[in-house]
Amino acid sequence: MIALFAGFLTVSLTSCRDQKSKTEELVEEMEDKGAEIKVKDNKIKMETEDEKVKIKTDDDGNVKIKQKDKD
Repeated sequence: MIALFAGFLTVSLTSCRDQKSKTEELVEEMEDKGAEIKVKDNKIKMETEDEKVKIKTDDDGNVKIKQKDKD
């Protein structure tokens, strides 16, 4: 019974480890595009020639993402 529980726990923790948040994925995507990234307090501003992205985290941990194409 203990071995079964330990195996289940190991699989559960291993599968969660590789998941990234939407914020992390967006930052990596913008880095790949060569974006200029500015970090200030709870705000991240990223800008490329074609796109602007703002990520803001409030005190409660809620994340707001604004993404605009430059036109």
